[in-house]
Parts: sequence; C-alpha cells; structure tokens
Amino acid sequence: MSLTLKANAFANGAEIPRKYTCAGADVSPVLNWSGVTPAARSLALIVDDPDAPRGTWTHWLLWNLPAHLTSLPEAVSAEETLASGARQGKNDFGRVGYGGPCPPPGKAHRYFFKLYALDATLDLKPGAVRRELERALKGHVLSEAQWMGTSKR
Repeated sequence: MSLTLKANAFANGAEIPRKYTCAGADVSPVLNWSGVTPAARSLALIVDDPDAPRGTWTHWLLWNLPAHLTSLPEAVSAEETLASGARQGKNDFGRVGYGGPCPPPGKAHRYFFKLYALDATLDLKPGAVRRELERALKGHVLSEAQWMGTSKR
C-alpha cells in the first residue's frame, strides 16, 4: 500500500475554495491520508507554490506529526507546538502555521500539499524555516504523497 493524501475541500488539480485563501478565512483545509508504512515514526507536511514570482513560496511547514494520525482538521491552530506534539515552522509570510494561497492578480498558481512519512522524529525547534526542515528531512523520508490545488485572483 502506498501513501496517499487528499484534501476534502477540493479535487486534486481543482481550484481551492476561497475560504482557504487570503481572500477568505485563510484557514487550513481538512487533510486525510492513508498508507503510512508501519516503519514510520512521524510525518511532515510542506505546502508551497512553485509559481510565485520570486520562486517557490512556502505556505506551511509542519513536522513531528504522530505516525498513527490519518488526518488534520480544518483550521489548524497557528501555535508553534500543537497538542499532538507536532511542530510548525515559519512560512514565507513570516508567520507560524498555515498561510493560504494569495497569488498576485493574473494566471492561476499551483499549490502542492506534500506529506512525508519519516523513519524518525525530527530534532528541529518550532518556528524553523524551510531550509532547516529540508535539511532535517534528508535521509529520513520513507514515502511521500501530494495533492495539488490551484488559486488565482
């Protein structure tokens, strides 16, 4: 069985509802996954926009999610450390937690939700930035899955 990821609010490749963008409530969507290998010790999530004018824009960093979890609720709190023990980093808006799609006017951008099953919990402080998370992930990814949505203004 392979790792799969799904956002309940939009089909893979479809438009992300306004509620989950900066034009709406700017809250994270419900995410569900399955197929986490029994060898996994934790999960990590990176959400980004590779179509941003200045290069890939990071919208959410989340790691040390317990491997037994199979979902995230809507509107995950912007705390550095969640009740589950998971930690969140700083997005490219300079805030901890989820920052929804907020592209400049023009063509639609793609937003990738990438879930990683890891063979370890990461020794990374809350509030870390993407390059720190990517460095910590090296050599620990057992499997990955992604879901993509679009948004334009």
